[in-house]
Amino acid sequence: QVQLVESGGGLVPAGGSLRLSCAASGSISGIDDMAWYRRAPPKQRELVAVISNSGAATYVDSDKDRFTTPRDNAKNTMYLQIDSLKPEDTAVYYCYARVEVDRLPIDAYWGQGTQVTISS
Repeated sequence: QVQLVESGGGLVPAGGSLRLSCAASGSISGIDDMAWYRRAPPKQRELVAVISNSGAATYVDSDKDRFTTPRDNAKNTMYLQIDSLKPEDTAVYYCYARVEVDRLPIDAYWGQGTQVTISS
């Protein structure tokens, strides 16, 4: 099986920066796309960024210049750097990955989420 574990969330003042991590573990043969989503109730979960295996990233947010999502394939880990934090960034952030396990067809996995709270 595969586990995705997010870390790095917490309470951060507006204007600051935050770096989230998502580490994948298990019988991993390879990881295709990885992505960050977030959910701020009562809104639905929304896509924040996608990064391919080759490192090509796409950001969805309207002020996407604040987001960076590097990836370390050797460590099966993805990061999300958010700068100039705003109260509206408050949400639970989820990691998503398409993973090949033991040479079986690629399947999708989700992490449990990490809470990010921005204080104004």
